[in-house]
Amino acid sequence: QLETLSEDIKNGSLCGLGKTAPNPVLTSLRYFRDEYEAHVKEKRCPARMCRTLTAFYIDLDKCARGCDACVGSCPVEAIFTTKDRKKGVDQSLCVKCGECQVACPAEYDAVMKVSPPDLAPVVEQAVGD
Repeated sequence: QLETLSEDIKNGSLCGLGKTAPNPVLTSLRYFRDEYEAHVKEKRCPARMCRTLTAFYIDLDKCARGCDACVGSCPVEAIFTTKDRKKGVDQSLCVKCGECQVACPAEYDAVMKVSPPDLAPVVEQAVGD
């Protein structure tokens, strides 16, 4: 639809500006069509840069459960620890700033970012945790 609209504007314009205005859109569609389709049709961001199309989670196989660096770094307290020391991210609170990923020590590299967001595993937070 975007391509058709751009072509219609280009073909229907009476001035030079109108004829060239759609060119950036058409060029980006030509070279990055797969990016557009991933975002619009699949609701995912291959570069994992669009906040609404990504989610952070803690890879429990990599996490040193006593570390807590990610927990302390989260400005909105979206990261929680369960009774058995598993870390989880409350996706309803997470603002996707990436501070947890920065704080996680390189030797663990346990904070992951995925797109689409529903790929993030869910760690259940017990009431009262």
